[in-house]
Order: sequence, then C-alpha cells, then structure tokens
Amino acid sequence: MEPENLSTHPISALIEAVQQAISSEALLMATRQLACCGEAAAAPVLVEVLGFNNPGAAVAAVDGLIALGPAAVEALLELDPENYGARAWAVRALAGIGDVRGLDVLIDALGSDVAASVRRAAAKGLGSLKLAPLPAPLRQAIGARCLAALEAATGDGEWVVRYAVAVGLESLAPHLDPPSQHWQRAEASLVRLSQAAEGNPRVVQLRASLALSRLRRS
Repeated sequence: MEPENLSTHPISALIEAVQQAISSEALLMATRQLACCGEAAAAPVLVEVLGFNNPGAAVAAVDGLIALGPAAVEALLELDPENYGARAWAVRALAGIGDVRGLDVLIDALGSDVAASVRRAAAKGLGSLKLAPLPAPLRQAIGARCLAALEAATGDGEWVVRYAVAVGLESLAPHLDPPSQHWQRAEASLVRLSQAAEGNPRVVQLRASLALSRLRRS
C-alpha cells in the first residue's frame, strides 16, 4: 500500500490491517485501531472479527460496535446464526447498543442460549432497550415482549442470570407506565426474586429488593 493511501483513505487502511493480520497480536492491535475509528464502514469488518476465535479481538470489536451504536445493528443482524461463537459476542454488542431491532436476537438468547454469560447479557439488554423515543403503542408492545422474556428467565438455573433479570426488570419497568398490569407483573417478578428460596442466593435477593425499593419510590 502506498503511504498516501493511509492518509487519503484511513478507514481502508484500518480495514486492510485487520484483514491481513497474520498473528493474534496483530489482529488484536488492528481491531483496536479499527474499533476506535468511529466510521460506520467499520461495522461489517468488526462483525467478522467476532468469529475469528480471538477473545481479545472480539472484546475490542464489541466495544467498537457498541460505540458505533445504531449504525452497527444491520451488520450484527446479518451475522450467520450457525456461527455460535460470533453470535454470542453479537448478543453482547446488541445488548450494549440498545436498539430495538435487536429485540428478537436478545429474546432468543435469553430463552435458549447455552452460556449463562450470554443469557445474562441478553437479560440486561432487554431491560435497557431504548424505548422512550417510540410511540406509546409500540413502546408498550415491545415492553410487553421484553417483560414476558424476563419473567420466564426468573426461573433460570443460574443465579447470575437471575441477578441480571432483576437489573433488567428495574430498567424496563419505568417504560411500562405504572400502575399498568405490565408494571404490576414486573413488580411481582421482582418480589419473587427477592424472596428466600432454595437455590436463590442472598445476592439475588438483595438486588431484587433494591430494584423494588427504587421503583416504588419513583
């Protein structure tokens, strides 16, 4: 590559550096640089990195995709669903972005992913979707789907997921227009998580209780 191309087309140079990386370290450094560029054109390449079996580069790619926000969503949704490793990272990115277009992926991940860390990310993501700008009917419809998924996950076998469900319910509830039936269902789910029960550790109980106290004061 000619030196002038580096300055004239910096995004092209950054993309090429990722695509031509010949070691894990080179891929990590190139991905970090691409992730910091802030260019929407970087999104498809960052999504490719998610499937390269390089956890460090994947973390950098997720950070870059979250920074790009809505501009990265289309590329994330076009990811091959058969590539499990990449899909797991994509769930984390979509959860961090909070775009409602990621709703179906997050619901599916929370309900069926084999990894507790992915289900945990999906639970938090469903609670933090950016619903406020939406028209009220659409906001309520999407909120109801998020609520149903989080309600089901209160019975997840991993406490870290249930902890994330409590966080998600706290974030979601204000969009459910209290004292609606949906808001009451969210409250009831938090009450269940706050109660002592076999397999429900104190840390989950306390987090759910904190969510309840905050919601009831708001």
